[in-house]
Amino acid sequence: MNLEVVPVALEEVVNEGFLTRYRMLLDAEDTAFDELEHAYEDGDREHFLADLATWAHTIERRLAFLMRAGVPLGDQVQPADALA
Repeated sequence: MNLEVVPVALEEVVNEGFLTRYRMLLDAEDTAFDELEHAYEDGDREHFLADLATWAHTIERRLAFLMRAGVPLGDQVQPADALA
């Protein structure tokens, strides 16, 4: 089976399902960051390191989701007026 990658316009990718999933990923990242911040403020090195790894993992999951959806990242990003 040979799967062909077909590019689609970004406005076709961003729909209700995309927004719901992305919001869940953002919420998970925000929660992980809050835990990281608390561990830092408490001076709890052990929890800080664990929370840092968790936060990094949530970022990786969010970025992987965006890449799978075809959202341009990094050097691929175009000015907003170029997308219109």
